[in-house]
Amino acid sequence: MTVKCKHCPLRKKRIFDEMTEEEITFMQRFKAGELEVEAGATLMMEGSNSPQLFTVLEGMGLRYKTLEDGDRQVINFILPGDFLGLQAGVMGEMQHTVEASTEMLLCVFDRRSLWSLFERHPERAYDLTWLAAVEEHLLGESLAVLGQMSGIERVARAFVRLNDRCDALDLKKGSFIPLPFKQQDLADALGMSLVHTNKTLRKLRERSVASWSQGRLEVINYDRLCEIAQLEPARDPVIRPLL
Repeated sequence: MTVKCKHCPLRKKRIFDEMTEEEITFMQRFKAGELEVEAGATLMMEGSNSPQLFTVLEGMGLRYKTLEDGDRQVINFILPGDFLGLQAGVMGEMQHTVEASTEMLLCVFDRRSLWSLFERHPERAYDLTWLAAVEEHLLGESLAVLGQMSGIERVARAFVRLNDRCDALDLKKGSFIPLPFKQQDLADALGMSLVHTNKTLRKLRERSVASWSQGRLEVINYDRLCEIAQLEPARDPVIRPLL
């Protein structure tokens, strides 16, 4: 049984903006079905022209670009509620690859129906623009982090961002959040070697700030982690649209 938009569990999460009944009805018509994928599956390939768009209902994944020498740059980590495939919908092909890190359940939308969103629901179309602007902002922040921060500051910044997003999605259990990625994934996201990443994680653990093992991140001292990451501990989550 597919999840009806009216009963979508993500709509209850405080990180997402409220939807009107009219918007919910439209999104239900927009939704073509659901897709389950195994961990390690490629959802979208860089350079491909995907006929589908997705919203993540469950599970986590990665967006990354592959370099000419075979190395990769992880762009960001995918969590429930993220909208995938907008690049292919607007530019004709994906500029990065999307890969499942865990089993995932996705809402599927027909890309051909995307423009009806602009025609019938300009507010929802603005949400797409907002999401694109946020992606641009986060990429700008990532460039600043890679260019100006030390290794331990980069890791701390990533952990704070992931902790906050998981907390707002009610994925946090006590001081733990699910982090089912590899150290290499984190290293590729932060422009660090695997050895440097491992040493940095050990420093955070030895200082009783954060500990990452067996697919879970424990934030032991959130205020100290924010201090290292150059972020204020008292910050409200950014309310974002859900598509």
